Amino acid sequence: MPSPSRFEATASLQLHALISDLNWRMQMLERDIAEEERKAGNSDPGSATYPMLALTLRSRRDNLRTSIAVLEARVEPAGQASRAA
Repeated sequence: MPSPSRFEATASLQLHALISDLNWRMQMLERDIAEEERKAGNSDPGSATYPMLALTLRSRRDNLRTSIAVLEARVEPAGQASRAA
């Protein structure tokens, strides 16, 4: 059974570290969103009085969520290929 190259192992570790960091940042954004909603007394993004900062943070959080999904999809095939070998 051939072991993964040093490059493959390093790239995989870097992707996992990046995903972990992005998850942490997404959690921070979720806390910030909750805090803004608490201060405004409004948690309905469809409301005209919903805080603009919370809307912006939601957009950033959603972008991070998409980025994480793309990165996780990249990690999966690489992990399956090394297990199949």
